[in-house]
Amino acid sequence: MQEASRAIMQDMQILRKSHNLQSSVSVVECYVCGKGLQDGHSITAKTLPNGIVLFCDVHYSLQNINIPK
Repeated sequence: MQEASRAIMQDMQILRKSHNLQSSVSVVECYVCGKGLQDGHSITAKTLPNGIVLFCDVHYSLQNINIPK
């Protein structure tokens, strides 16, 4: 039995330049009742003619709601 010789070669590059990432966070809450994740509801975004609106699991079924601009 012969032993096989194995080698791994890698081209490693160490990034010295830092990259700044920006992010933001906001509380999500239902447009109708104001409840959110902290209240145990799931939140879903829905695209309406006036834009994107967030609804909780109770109010998501609203189809024709007039959202003021």
